[in-house]
Amino acid sequence: MQNDTPKGMYCCVPPTPGRRMLTFPDGSQVGVMGLNEIMADMFAEGRQVSEETAEEIVERLSEDNYVTPAFRRQYCEVLLNEYRRYVKNRNSEKR
Repeated sequence: MQNDTPKGMYCCVPPTPGRRMLTFPDGSQVGVMGLNEIMADMFAEGRQVSEETAEEIVERLSEDNYVTPAFRRQYCEVLLNEYRRYVKNRNSEKR
C-alpha cells in the first residue's frame, strides 16, 4: 500500500518566531522562548559573563519555560556559553 503523505510532513515542527534551540553537551536539544530578549536585556544592564549572570538568565527563562530542576546546572552551563557568544558578537558590532 502506497502512502501519499509527503515525506517529512510530520517529522519537524515549523519555525516559531522567538524560539531558540539550546544544544546540551550530550547532543540533546530543547526549544526555549524569550532567550534573545533576556540576553539583550542582560547586556543592556551591563551584566558580565559570569555564573551569577547564567543563574539570572535561567531564572528569567523559567518564567515562560519549564526548566527541569534536575537539569538546572546544565542549563546554566549552556546559557553561560550562549551569553558569552552573544556578548562577543555585540561587542564586535560596536567596533
